[in-house]
Amino acid sequence: MRLKYGVIVSVLIGGLFLGGCSQYQRLIKSQDYELWYTKAMEYYQEEDYTRASTLFSELINIYRGTDKAEIINYALANSLYGLGDYQIAGHYYQEYGRNYSVGEHAEECQYLSAYCYYKRSPKPRLDQTNTEDAIQEFQLFINMYPNSARVEEATRLMDELRDKLVFKSYLSARLYYDLGDYMGNNYQSAVIAAENSLKDFPDTKYREELSFLILESKYIQAEKSVVEKKIERARKAVDEYYNFINEFPESKFRKKADKILKDSESMLINDNNEVVAI
Repeated sequence: MRLKYGVIVSVLIGGLFLGGCSQYQRLIKSQDYELWYTKAMEYYQEEDYTRASTLFSELINIYRGTDKAEIINYALANSLYGLGDYQIAGHYYQEYGRNYSVGEHAEECQYLSAYCYYKRSPKPRLDQTNTEDAIQEFQLFINMYPNSARVEEATRLMDELRDKLVFKSYLSARLYYDLGDYMGNNYQSAVIAAENSLKDFPDTKYREELSFLILESKYIQAEKSVVEKKIERARKAVDEYYNFINEFPESKFRKKADKILKDSESMLINDNNEVVAI
């Protein structure tokens, strides 16, 4: 009995679905644009974003320059956003901002334009063009709407995106470090990459890791140097140690750093236990 009831329900649902599809197809073929608009708004309110976006994509050109154009642009952007199509949704949010800069939804669309770039920002190891674009768009939003309630959230997301850029640069510096002496002195490249990251993003949460990477790389360069360069590089490693410890006295890398100091200082003492250079 239960099985029979379940079959009946499935048949009814299937019939309704096919009937709905049939009605939708008739609507598309009708070319009745006023009816399209009415049904598109109904689909939009029902969060049937697939059908809504299909109709709005046609209507946005048909009603361009009319009093319906603004709401169609807004609803299309939101429908695409609801479908997770952040690239095209972002395009229409930007279109709204350009065409309706004093419109009812201008502030929201400017924010969501940036947020669509944020949603498309990939993992740190990948190309970060969307991350950089998101930062620029959030900054533009803050400049345009400095008193907005969304400024705090936009600032937080910008910080998150900047940390992603720094982490990518840290991974690049770390890659140079891991390559070591392969096809050249990659430790110096690691130092340069880490120092550039700290210069560009001085407040990053990865500051300690980057700073220690610089210290380690300078020490290894000294350790692996020919005699003519060893003293100079060892002295640089000692100087870097004090820079690091002054900034991070309670660092999680303290034991490693202290050993680097001890080993670096030993390079500055000759066979007669005399200090060569400090």
